[in-house]
Amino acid sequence: MKNRKIADLIVARNKWKTGRIIVLTGARQTGKTTLVRHLFPDYGYISVEDPIMRRQYAQLSASQWRELYPEAILDEIQKEPALIESIKSVYDQWPEPRYLLLGSSQLLLLEKVKESLAGRCIIIEFFPLTLPEIRTKSWDDPVEDSLFQQELKSNQHINFLPSFLLDRQMAGKQKAWDHYLVFGAYPAVSDETLSTDEKHVWLQNYVSTYLERDIRDLASFRDLEPFVKLQRYLAENTAQLVNTTAIANQIGLTSKTIQRYIRYFELSYQSVILPAWSKNPNKRLSKMPKVHYMDQGIVSAVLQKRGGVTGNEFESLVVAEIYKQIATVNAGVKLYHLRSHDGKEVDLLVELPDGFLAFEIKMKDRVTKTDSRNFKGLNEMLDKPLKRAFILSNDRETKTFGDNIVALHVAMFLG
Repeated sequence: MKNRKIADLIVARNKWKTGRIIVLTGARQTGKTTLVRHLFPDYGYISVEDPIMRRQYAQLSASQWRELYPEAILDEIQKEPALIESIKSVYDQWPEPRYLLLGSSQLLLLEKVKESLAGRCIIIEFFPLTLPEIRTKSWDDPVEDSLFQQELKSNQHINFLPSFLLDRQMAGKQKAWDHYLVFGAYPAVSDETLSTDEKHVWLQNYVSTYLERDIRDLASFRDLEPFVKLQRYLAENTAQLVNTTAIANQIGLTSKTIQRYIRYFELSYQSVILPAWSKNPNKRLSKMPKVHYMDQGIVSAVLQKRGGVTGNEFESLVVAEIYKQIATVNAGVKLYHLRSHDGKEVDLLVELPDGFLAFEIKMKDRVTKTDSRNFKGLNEMLDKPLKRAFILSNDRETKTFGDNIVALHVAMFLG
């Protein structure tokens, strides 16, 4: 098994007085159940997937819940939202019971949670493996902070090695990165005993299961074909601006339908939507966002391809990795992309409380000063200081272009 950095956060929150109900939500097959059962072996385990047992659990009174399941894990809780009312009743009547509610549908689960458990629960989002987690071999292997996470946590700049070749962890980081490029970061495909064909078949089956279960649950579709068309379109155009009118014309749907479907992708943890940054918050809503697929293995399965990644796919898998690493350290930051009127583009802006980190992502083996051109004048555009700018690429040599611009090998920085 791979160790998970978020495990410490879950255990810590469970000990809080306000942590009697923890809601853990994330994509299917990301390892939620495995991790939580490992962390809380003494808790009762209830799978709500079984339709027969689901009805039995729904008939339990609050006092019966307290007596039979004073501490329990309820898996796929969105399958029977009435159980959330039962847990609420137990919470309100007795101070001792503790519950972990797991679900793979953010929309169905969180709508009910916000309605019934507001002020009574802590919500934690769960994602596929990060690169440091892919490097682990067991629950006992510590998950190291990546250089990015160290930079995120520190109030001072990290001093980077002059070359990835000098990194003592280079072999492990490169191996994890190579795996991530081809198969993505779902725990099942990180199993080194599986053959390449087995991993690709698992990913193809995941895509089918996602459509048949999560999307039908979300939208009650009679016909999946329009959604499948959009799924393929977004996979082919990951890291691109989302022009819903243009997409609608191409696919043959309305713009509002496209907006709703894209929201489904985000709510089911299949994509990261980056809003456009503007100094005026009201204008951010009118600018086109960027959509990034969450996992490269899923992109390959949707497109039914094997082999290398495109430049856009490279950008998306880096953005997704940064997004996941931010989530695992529970950093309260916001992510944007930037495109100015004069053509300046920045792939990723990370807004911290006291400033910004900016990222350019290049799928090239040699970075030059020209690659830093979009950072010129950026500090004057922003409403907080630009703390540091990064160029992430396949260049093993670390380079600096000015005081706050550094170019690094992506695997050294994120691995």
